[in-house]
Amino acid sequence: MELISAEEFLVKSEKYPIIDVRSPGEFEEGHIPNAVNMSLFDNDERAKVGTIYKRQGKDTAVLKGLEFVGPKMSVWAKRAKKMAVDNTILIHCWRGGMRSQSMAWLFEKVGIKCYVLTGGYKAYRSHLLEHVDQLPKLIVLEGFSGSGKTDILHHLEKSGSQIIDLEALASHRGSAFGGIGQKSQPSTQQFQNDLYQKVRLLDPSKPVWVEGESKFIGRVFLPDPFWERMNHCALLVIEMTREYRVKQLVKDYSRLDTDKMKGAINNLVKRLGHQRKDHILSCYESGDFDVVADLLLEYYDKTYEYSRDQMKDKKHVFTKVLPNTSSDDHARILIEEIETNYDQIYGVC
Repeated sequence: MELISAEEFLVKSEKYPIIDVRSPGEFEEGHIPNAVNMSLFDNDERAKVGTIYKRQGKDTAVLKGLEFVGPKMSVWAKRAKKMAVDNTILIHCWRGGMRSQSMAWLFEKVGIKCYVLTGGYKAYRSHLLEHVDQLPKLIVLEGFSGSGKTDILHHLEKSGSQIIDLEALASHRGSAFGGIGQKSQPSTQQFQNDLYQKVRLLDPSKPVWVEGESKFIGRVFLPDPFWERMNHCALLVIEMTREYRVKQLVKDYSRLDTDKMKGAINNLVKRLGHQRKDHILSCYESGDFDVVADLLLEYYDKTYEYSRDQMKDKKHVFTKVLPNTSSDDHARILIEEIETNYDQIYGVC
């Protein structure tokens, strides 16, 4: 087996499969994207071995571990032979210790070349935090609620621009209604792992667009270095008419689950007050979605204005008024804006 750094490991992962030998619980909490879990111990076995290690010492714990491992070895070896690319596999555990090296020993006995991640998953996480912010030409796309920022991002991507869709990675749109109609959110670890996977495959010499978000998106949060990067790069604020924004919100939210939407409106009572909340709820139940959107914008606009004022000391702000046309047209206009003001915009990054 060969021990390699996190950077080497990730480069090789573009060709060779990754086997994560940690327990299913550890894997579920967070794993390297595209890794396959082949647990040396299941959750209960890991707990038992750990308890014996603490109470009776390493030798007794190893013997108990061998009892668990023995019957599984042939199954693992056969599975690894099928997975291997060019007869090669990448392996890691939590710290790059006994679990990963034991599995590598087994695989090499059946002729598989193994690369083991030095320091394990812990080293990968440290590497992530050191490199997740390395996007010198990041552009944060900001704008009031209903400006269609996510749609614009997708059209930027279709036009060949590089984007990071944080809301898609987080499975949440970032507002009180942001989880409705979305799949379950990943753990924060997995969200950050998926974000880093996206970052490391981008070309840092070219612009990268990201939608402005708070540090928390639903119940997951951005890694500190990436959040700091977002707060010290170019900020492009788009301005749309209120009419356009109301229509955009109605398009995005009017067809979502009724009970969940009503529940989300009720949850805003502390911010809206009972009277305003009840009025919005009544309009929603009557199908007056334009009115609902317009009333909610009064609240969200105040929140956004406060947030934008806080950012002005940290970012150089560029503003672009967009016409009431399509997201495709808006993307084209923003690409032209970047190309026209390239030196001015990147001079602040």
